[in-house]
Amino acid sequence: MAGDWGNGLFSCFNDCTTCILAFIASWYVFSRNAQKIGGIDPIGEGCVIYAVSQFIPYVDWYCRASVRGKIRESKGIEGSFIKDCLTVGFCLQCALVQEAQELAAPSSQSICRE
Repeated sequence: MAGDWGNGLFSCFNDCTTCILAFIASWYVFSRNAQKIGGIDPIGEGCVIYAVSQFIPYVDWYCRASVRGKIRESKGIEGSFIKDCLTVGFCLQCALVQEAQELAAPSSQSICRE
């Protein structure tokens, strides 16, 4: 059962705090999102990964698209790596806010209890 993002790509103003952070400290929002799905330290490892990737062409797109893909998979959202690359490449701040909103939303997956 594949779904869609809970918030649209351009719904970044639904969360003004994260929106402002994404525009002035995108490294922090990226690191926080990566930490929520992968267990990395948002201030240590996350910042280093983000900073290093900024100096190597296309590695930055790959790193950001990989995190977006993990979020998609964990939430059961349709998409592809190519679409993730294009989204983070051309709408980075909006994508970061969308990812943060998705991670903050309660999981909609049902749990079977016996």
